[in-house]
Amino acid sequence: MDDGRKIMRATSLTSKHREHKEAFFQTQIDVSGNGMFSVDNEGNILLADRASRLNLDIHPGNSLLDKFPLLWKQVTETLKGKHTQSDITEQKENHSFRVTISPILAGTGIFGAICVFSENTELEVISREMDTLRELSNELEVIIDCCSEGLWVCDGQANVLRTNAAAERINNINAGDVIGRNMYDLVAEGFVERSATIETIERKKAVRFICRTNDGRKLIMSGTPIFDDSGQITKVIVSERDISEIDKAQRQLEEQAALNNEFQQRILEMQKSDLVSNKVIARSPAMIKALTRAVKVSQVDSSVLILGESGTGKSMFADLIHQQSQRANKPLIKINCGAIPETLIESELFGHEKGAFTGASSEKPGYIELADGGVLFLDEVAELPLSSQIRLLHVLEDGNVTRLGATKSKQVDVRILAATHGNLEDMVKQKAFRLDLFYRLNVIPLFIPPLRDRKDCIVPLIQQYVDSFNQQGNTNKRVTSLAMDALLAYGWPGNVRQLINMCERIIVLAENDVIDLQDLPREIVADGTQKIQSIGHLSLPQAVDSFERSLLVEAMEKYGSQYKVAGALKVHQSTIARKLKRYGILSKEE
Repeated sequence: MDDGRKIMRATSLTSKHREHKEAFFQTQIDVSGNGMFSVDNEGNILLADRASRLNLDIHPGNSLLDKFPLLWKQVTETLKGKHTQSDITEQKENHSFRVTISPILAGTGIFGAICVFSENTELEVISREMDTLRELSNELEVIIDCCSEGLWVCDGQANVLRTNAAAERINNINAGDVIGRNMYDLVAEGFVERSATIETIERKKAVRFICRTNDGRKLIMSGTPIFDDSGQITKVIVSERDISEIDKAQRQLEEQAALNNEFQQRILEMQKSDLVSNKVIARSPAMIKALTRAVKVSQVDSSVLILGESGTGKSMFADLIHQQSQRANKPLIKINCGAIPETLIESELFGHEKGAFTGASSEKPGYIELADGGVLFLDEVAELPLSSQIRLLHVLEDGNVTRLGATKSKQVDVRILAATHGNLEDMVKQKAFRLDLFYRLNVIPLFIPPLRDRKDCIVPLIQQYVDSFNQQGNTNKRVTSLAMDALLAYGWPGNVRQLINMCERIIVLAENDVIDLQDLPREIVADGTQKIQSIGHLSLPQAVDSFERSLLVEAMEKYGSQYKVAGALKVHQSTIARKLKRYGILSKEE
């Protein structure tokens, strides 16, 4: 009995001790003055102080998710990261509270969190709002100063309130020299040509225009007004962009493109020179007549206008006239008027002085000066802009050339050869080409006949270029008479240039040393066989077989597999396989 009484007494003392301890802990929480409660990992409220119970209606046993769902989300983040979070704001009815969340750690484990609420006073709210505004203002300062456009902020009376770093750079000023000053005074002092601020205030609407600085740069100016509730302008925001830099970059790109075109043109001329070796083939009466006339006019200094379709060899005739003339030891300068951007053509033709335009860092002689004593060949002269036509006309009239930006002219001795595939007389009627320049260039017209009108030249031309490409590729291929008949019957819309490209193609792609119909391009076979059939050189089955083989060869080159070719030609794969075997065409699958 004594032992049982002792156990009951010990149990009673332990229970009272626990109650005393919990009451003491609860009292400590209650007197803290702040709202405070603890929550376990599942969101159940374990302990809440008096302020939490009275002000927040939070009691032990409540679910935080039900009471404050957004706060519970923040608590779960704290439980995951095991770090205290502060400056969290919660609203309860008309009150705003600032919350600090601290995890409850025991060893390496986490068993919940303690949330401490403190009511925001009006002063604290204002202080935090001021901090936020100060931070926002700093961010705006950084954004404005990082902007590549110049920015000006003026009040409704045109007084300068602030500028950014780009405005200082664009206008070559210090902000301290203009802030506080009035734009009317700055305009009167010649600081700027026009003020977007003043025009925005006077027009009471947004404005946009282009003006020049004192050093000649171009700026795009935009002014935007800010109105108050009564409709009065309180602020004007002006942005400015230096487009001289854009113009310079554009000009550099155009110059680079022009150089690339010039290099490509020179490479093409070198290739033609290697292939032709300056030899003009003339077998037909029309070509012999043109060649004879070219040799004759080479002995004088008259201007020559070389006419003919693209690819007929107008540049080759210019070479011939130069080589046979008394100026053969002087330069022959060639310029393709259609390959140079319009903004650069005058600079290239007539040259420029240093500083004549943005990007002109040094003086440069034009093609006309470089051709002094020799010959200037203007290919595609119909593409010459009207402004350049006037300057060229003056050079032809008095022999004086003036560089862009120069005040003095220079006497030159240049013979002009021009070429075009267009109809200059029609362009004169359409006011696209000057009549007086046309008469100056058309002193001696020289017409180059198209290849379809000089059939006698086709076979010698093909033989010459086939031999040339054979030599380059170390091959010994030849064209059959049947294939040559098709080439003779073809219309050659691209003239000699197309013929050269075709010869290179068949030498490179032909599988055998004997080049037959099936090795020719499909458009040549289709056009040529249609004409050959009318004179009985090819039977219909032969023509069908030849065209079918050519079609299969091109289809296999394009699609690479029998199944894809069959799908493209709308037949079964077995049909394609059978025909490939019949014509001896190897596929990539074999």
